[in-house]
Amino acid sequence: MFRVNKRVLASLTLVWGLGLSADGLAGDNFTNPIISGGYPDPSICRVGEDFYIANSSFEYFPGLPIHHSKDLVNWELIGHGLHRREQVSGSVNLVDVQSDGGIHAPSLRCHNNKFYLITTNVYSPTEPGKDTQMVNFVLTADNPAGPWSMPNVIDGAPGIDPDLFFDDDGSVWYVGNHAPADARYPGEGEIWLQRLDPNSWELIGERHFLWRGALKRAIWAEGPHIYKHDGRYYLLVAEGGTSFNHAVTIAVSDLLTGPYEGNERNPILTSRHLSYDNWVNSTGHADLVELEDGRWYMVALGIRGDEERRSNMGRETHLIEVEWEREPYWWKEKKYLWPVAAPSTGRVERTSPLPFTDSQHSPSLTLRDDFEQSELGLAWTFRRAPEADAYSLNSRPGFLRLYSQSTTPAARGRVAQVGIKQTESDFLFTARTHFESQTINSEAGVTLFQKDDHFLNAVVKRQETGYELTITLANRGAPAMLASKVVPEYSGVIEWQLESLRKHYEVRYRFTPESEWSLLHAMPSNQLLSQYYTGAHVGFYASSNGTSTADYMDIDWADYRAKPRQ
Repeated sequence: MFRVNKRVLASLTLVWGLGLSADGLAGDNFTNPIISGGYPDPSICRVGEDFYIANSSFEYFPGLPIHHSKDLVNWELIGHGLHRREQVSGSVNLVDVQSDGGIHAPSLRCHNNKFYLITTNVYSPTEPGKDTQMVNFVLTADNPAGPWSMPNVIDGAPGIDPDLFFDDDGSVWYVGNHAPADARYPGEGEIWLQRLDPNSWELIGERHFLWRGALKRAIWAEGPHIYKHDGRYYLLVAEGGTSFNHAVTIAVSDLLTGPYEGNERNPILTSRHLSYDNWVNSTGHADLVELEDGRWYMVALGIRGDEERRSNMGRETHLIEVEWEREPYWWKEKKYLWPVAAPSTGRVERTSPLPFTDSQHSPSLTLRDDFEQSELGLAWTFRRAPEADAYSLNSRPGFLRLYSQSTTPAARGRVAQVGIKQTESDFLFTARTHFESQTINSEAGVTLFQKDDHFLNAVVKRQETGYELTITLANRGAPAMLASKVVPEYSGVIEWQLESLRKHYEVRYRFTPESEWSLLHAMPSNQLLSQYYTGAHVGFYASSNGTSTADYMDIDWADYRAKPRQ
């Protein structure tokens, strides 16, 4: 079970949480992204002087990561909306969910001192002929760090990426999207609105159809958020898919139920007009937040173009200044007020002025975990909800014990695999592991993993006459052996290094801390480059390769150090 533990948080946040253990940036600027690693589809809310962001997590568990900040640029991971196995083993299924399924774009809101997370679980049934299920549900909590409630499923709500809107009269509204029956082109989406009973979680009353977006033939208006400002209702939408044509558009109405009129200057944020080689691309899927002093900011996802116009961090959270401007047209009876993103440049900048001049941006670059706490730290995640006995921190105090499973990475499968998010293209991951076995082909070691068919495993493997070191790469397909080396001197303990530097990976090992590092394999990093919704994780893997076994790997410590590219 994943629970919030103050001692765990204190231990990990010495070095982890986007605001820790790093060289502060000189001057009065911050650097995007503000939350590095695979944290897409950000939704933000403010409660007094505190800011909170929730992100998509797809098939990973724990899901719905939640960060906290006081200054909008330094963020600490404080919990997850889905942090207990019983939350994700029913209608919200993260047990055998497909790759890129699972938890899509959430909306995080606070109303009357209660926090709400509304989101979608996308699950494709394994039975032939059955349609993909889109389960929209709400979680509630008194504290954004948790604990969070069991999922409250909203029946009769098609589509993905829902939002909750609390109007001034006390009414609660569900905002969703769907594919209209009279779609004018393939992929056209429509935003709809309906009242929601917050006690029974039932949709009630008439359903209102609000807007189909501004970018014709841009596909799939989604990710809606509604705000009330200047006495009117504003509808913010993501359009254009999730790649280079991604964009943020906005519409306004005098009435919550519409009709909505699009901004003639849409989109208000995109990179579609920039070079494919811009430092960040695919910017979109945004949310707005008003500061206590009346200023506004936007958070949006983007993909860094570190290598081949992509990066292994996938989609990350960026911060953009927003100003509201009144239309200057003298002939218009209604002169709408519209948000202008990045008013000086119109795009997401790598470096921008700090929102609060009394702060300094200190992005997290390191994580060190000696596994001395009683619960697994918040930064560690699994692909899918793990088995109940997948690991232990008590069997050998001071070690993380990862129990081997007979499974290997496969579509919809659960394996003995745990990791932390890769936060920069260049990094050094070092760890010490203990592993011994009498089971032929049983293996354990370190891994860089993204999907069921996209990973790099470096392991020590039991053979009939002893042990060997092997490296296996799956590059969007079946795994292939890259290197192997018999190691008669192996005695059960090994230190690993996995380094990404200057667009190359190197895997090294040694058997004692006093020994020199030995190179096991080197390869270009683009052989494992992300093409997915989620970014890469670096961590640990163990498997008995089809044999039932009681094997396990004890992990003494793990050390991650990232290096931003200039």
